[in-house]
Amino acid sequence: MSAEPSSSPIVRDRPHWAARTENTKNRLVGRALRQVGWDVRLQPFHGYGTPGRIRVLAKVLYASPTSPADYHDQPVHDMRTMAVRGWRSFASQVAPFALVTVRAGDEEFLVRADRSGIIDADLAVDLSPGLHEVVLSTHPGNAVTAEVSVFGPEPQVGLVSDIDDTVMITWLPRPLLAFWNAFVVHQSSRRVVRGMPALYQEILRAHPGMPVLYLSTGAWNVFPVLRRFLFKNGYPDGPMLLTDWGPTNTGFFRSGRQHKIRTLARLAEELPQVRWILVGDDGQHDPDTYRSFEAAHPRCVEAIAIRQLTEPEQVLAHGSRRPLPDPMGRLEGDSERTVRAPDGHGLARALRRLGVLA
Repeated sequence: MSAEPSSSPIVRDRPHWAARTENTKNRLVGRALRQVGWDVRLQPFHGYGTPGRIRVLAKVLYASPTSPADYHDQPVHDMRTMAVRGWRSFASQVAPFALVTVRAGDEEFLVRADRSGIIDADLAVDLSPGLHEVVLSTHPGNAVTAEVSVFGPEPQVGLVSDIDDTVMITWLPRPLLAFWNAFVVHQSSRRVVRGMPALYQEILRAHPGMPVLYLSTGAWNVFPVLRRFLFKNGYPDGPMLLTDWGPTNTGFFRSGRQHKIRTLARLAEELPQVRWILVGDDGQHDPDTYRSFEAAHPRCVEAIAIRQLTEPEQVLAHGSRRPLPDPMGRLEGDSERTVRAPDGHGLARALRRLGVLA
């Protein structure tokens, strides 16, 4: 068995007070749960990798002793939990720094969760291109399987998509609306953006077997409902790269934009053979984030597709209207590979004009 370092970087300075408060809460609540017999369970996420290395993602959570090993890993076709209010996704208790055994292929690794209970492990293992399953466990009897998509070394086109207000309408940019949508409304109330499933299916038909990843500032807590939403509405399956909700060692909230910038740079390093179609919306920072990535890695960008928010959404997001694009769907500062449209049908037409789609 080979040992892997913790997925969290070592922070030498004193953590932010909010992080110290959260650490104390996790320690006290975890101790109380263990005293009444609760044990840890694993919530696996969809990972990805190349034939030589894979990225395994999961979360370690507490559950009652009568809960099955896959308590936090319900089938994607089970829609019953879509009717619960959003705050329930944030009510579970994480198990920080838990040790987890990962069996991938013929290899076995020991990894450690970070202070938020997240497993984000980069493992050296030889797997062929395609969809694989790895087994995760903290002790015998609570093993779960996690999917890992392994992408081949040949040059290909891939898709990176935002989620909120790109594939699903949430009206999240304003903090009060973000709180209301994340914690109060039913999870089944999310609405699909018109034409986006058809656009993604058309892209997938043009590039069979292409890598598909969803990059969002959303929290790992809502992974199950997002996965069911994508499945229910006909979006292609693929790894979701989300963030941890809550304070960090350096501040009260982590930067969603920095999460996207770092993840895109990592994809460029890990998958240099892939030219990405980057899909987002103009409600937050997607246009600037994608534009910066294109400037730094021009060979890694096939196209940038920006879904334009409606006028009410723009007012809620920015307090004002946005300028209209030119006939090719671009604004000042956009590159020749950038298109904009209000829905998936318009983006499909623009990508056809650009030559990305037949």
